[in-house]
Amino acid sequence: MCFSASASFTAGALLLGAGIMTVKSARGPRELPLAAIPLLFSIQQLIEGVVWLTFRYEAPLLNAVMTHAYSFFSHVLWPVYVPVAVLLIEPTGWRRSTLWGLSAAGAAVAAYLLYTLVAFPVVSRATGQHIEYVSPHFFAAAVMSVYLLSTAISPMVSTHRWVKVFGVLALASFAAAYYFYARWFISVWCLFAAVLSLVLCAHLTSGTRRTEASAA
Repeated sequence: MCFSASASFTAGALLLGAGIMTVKSARGPRELPLAAIPLLFSIQQLIEGVVWLTFRYEAPLLNAVMTHAYSFFSHVLWPVYVPVAVLLIEPTGWRRSTLWGLSAAGAAVAAYLLYTLVAFPVVSRATGQHIEYVSPHFFAAAVMSVYLLSTAISPMVSTHRWVKVFGVLALASFAAAYYFYARWFISVWCLFAAVLSLVLCAHLTSGTRRTEASAA
């Protein structure tokens, strides 16, 4: 979380509990990647809690390691993982074809951002009650557009109502985070998305997801 170490650890712990419950609710291997999203967000928030501690205790080496671990989630994992997780739960049809395309686009932008993390190491710094991640790369508008397509638009393609809701809320939270917290955008939007992943918990622990898919 973007406000303090204790807030990050609290969010991580809450998401950990919700994530474990969601994974246990998965019906088969195809639902497991989607069910694991809250669990992965919990790990990311716990990592950011450690980043906060590295400022307090002046641990530059640990800061660099944790900053890059956090950035792996935010820059590399999510644009690949989200569209693939949605793809796996969809029936055959145009939605799967679309999600294949979005998965390929997400993989391309993730590969580019992975390269930038290696070529231009990301730096984190505490400014006020937020963490700013400085991650230089080129073609920012194009990269962000493809990133949004893979992480926020791909869930909106789903046949499942609550997965669609997650996509809509992710897109809305992107706009809010960028408008109000542009300097700390990466940290704040990841927090918003982590909290919103609880929508997926509601979806996967409900008994309606099969009928939603068959009716779409």
